[in-house]
Amino acid sequence: MLIAGITLLLFLVILCFFLGYMERKVAAFIEIRLGPNRVGPKGSMQIVADTVKLLFKEGLTPDASDKFLFNLAPFIVVITSMLAIAPIAFAKDFQLWDINIGVLYISSISSMAVIGILMAGWSSCNKYSLIGAMRSGAQIVSYELSIGLSLISIVVLSGSLQLSEIIESQRNGWWIFRGHIPVVISFVIFIIASTAEINRAPFDLAEAEQELTGGFHTEYAGMKFAMFLLSEYINLFIVSAIAATIFLGGWMPFHIGGLDTFNHIMDYIPSSIWFFSKTFFIIFIIMWFRWTFPRLRIDQLLNLEWKYLLPISMVNIIIITAMAIFGWYF
Repeated sequence: MLIAGITLLLFLVILCFFLGYMERKVAAFIEIRLGPNRVGPKGSMQIVADTVKLLFKEGLTPDASDKFLFNLAPFIVVITSMLAIAPIAFAKDFQLWDINIGVLYISSISSMAVIGILMAGWSSCNKYSLIGAMRSGAQIVSYELSIGLSLISIVVLSGSLQLSEIIESQRNGWWIFRGHIPVVISFVIFIIASTAEINRAPFDLAEAEQELTGGFHTEYAGMKFAMFLLSEYINLFIVSAIAATIFLGGWMPFHIGGLDTFNHIMDYIPSSIWFFSKTFFIIFIIMWFRWTFPRLRIDQLLNLEWKYLLPISMVNIIIITAMAIFGWYF
């Protein structure tokens, strides 16, 4: 368990370095520019330079703050992010914890991150931090509903909450192809709601620079600020990995029922490559959102969830339940 924990920590640090570099290069690609190109080959060491800079920055604690909660909040946010990784299968027979309620576990643990954000905003004794934390709380609580209904749609079709069984149920085809249009709708809603859940643009109202200077982490500096950044990238990876697992078969190769020769050829590609290819494809889509759409207002953000995504999700889950009962899927 100790080796597994240390390996996971090293993996997450390397992953966050890579995602930080990828974010800048994706932004540059969309904006038709070069991006980082000075520090290291093709700017690959820029994120390392940023990390060193944050390591040497002084971590200040405001005099009027609740010092215990102020220092605890970054740890809460990072720990909840790391806990949510446990049930995810990175490859065939490569999973830290194959719990029989994997989908419920991930939904429950990921919703606890808002406690750390609210703790950070309130304990800072800063009005901008408090407003950012309140926005984040309203945002996460709202969009969790649509995420939950999207996940339930696949739980209904597969008949299990266990991630390994959900992956196995896609042996003859991924659910996004087998489940017709309703599953595609669930997938789109999941991507939109997940982007809001992890406070990424265009849903980053909790840290809107033009209005709140930095939102809930305005008073944080140095490694405490880096921990919030770390948790954002871990959460980005988690929601993308869940989408890849639930809708795109996780590590399962692309199979078509009845085409045994084609399926056998697909099996030659290692399962880990399938998993990470799907995951990084979804990460690219979420990063694409950031550099394409303008930031919403807080009222537009909540209207999108309560007036559009949630009603569509509720109707969609009824249709998917009928599909499951009558077997109207491939």
